[in-house]
Amino acid sequence: MSGELLRLVKEGIKLYNERRAPEAVAELISIDGDIIVVGFSGSFCMWCGIYDWVEDLAYVFKEVGLETKLVRFVEPEDPTEPRRFGYFKIISMSVREGL
Repeated sequence: MSGELLRLVKEGIKLYNERRAPEAVAELISIDGDIIVVGFSGSFCMWCGIYDWVEDLAYVFKEVGLETKLVRFVEPEDPTEPRRFGYFKIISMSVREGL
């Protein structure tokens, strides 16, 4: 994994959390090849649907130069478990000037 990829992922997650917390909080779980696994917790907005809260991270990643697609969404079997997981496939990465 490149240092630039890790930087973009962390930047995207930080930006997501600044905008969505405390209703939704993202946490990097792992990067395995071209898949980014992110854990999500929070109260979410049930009107929007939890899937939408997770999918929004792909749009934030795009803002920081990381094109991804949500390819898997995992809800816990236990309804008291607060975390959900999103698996984002990396499509492309662009390095922005001046960073």
